[in-house]
Amino acid sequence: MTKYYAYLIIGTNESGIKENWKECEKIVSGKDARYRSFLSKEEAENWLKNGATYNIKPKKSAKKLEKGIYFDSGTGRNQKVEVSVTDETGKNLLDKIRPKIKLNKFGKHPEPKATNNYGELLACRYALELALKLEIKNIFGDSKLVLNYWSKGFIKKDLPQKTQKLSKKTSDLRNLFEKNEGKIDFIEGDYNPADLGFHK
Repeated sequence: MTKYYAYLIIGTNESGIKENWKECEKIVSGKDARYRSFLSKEEAENWLKNGATYNIKPKKSAKKLEKGIYFDSGTGRNQKVEVSVTDETGKNLLDKIRPKIKLNKFGKHPEPKATNNYGELLACRYALELALKLEIKNIFGDSKLVLNYWSKGFIKKDLPQKTQKLSKKTSDLRNLFEKNEGKIDFIEGDYNPADLGFHK
């Protein structure tokens, strides 16, 4: 499937659309830039025309989403990782378990010194905390690494201690969640309402 990668370089207002992530990556790498993937050229053009802001979600197909909690992480604004947890409509939920002062103006949790994989694991932990607090039985994410390994405590011992500790905490929460008949499933990034749209 062809994807379209729109970008805007902050300060110079240079913008464009590429059909190849590597071409887009060369342009935005190391710069203060906004970029995002789209399923159609028209959506990419509209995003640029409307200011290239991240709070405008690309249109998804008419796929009906199950009621539940959705999580994601992405690197975009100022090349920093952000954590996103929403409901099926894309409504932010992090303010139910995190102080608003810790969230950015988009309702996301910034994690500036983390990798994207760490951000995905942290998002999963927050989703589990929310599900247990709100008694919600369904969680969805688009990171197979986190869903199949790290959130189950399967993690390499040479990874940073901080990541290993988070994996253990997340695994404990997941065990409790599943003991209470909770279900955690994979969803493609193109349909994930928590998707930040920063990455390819």
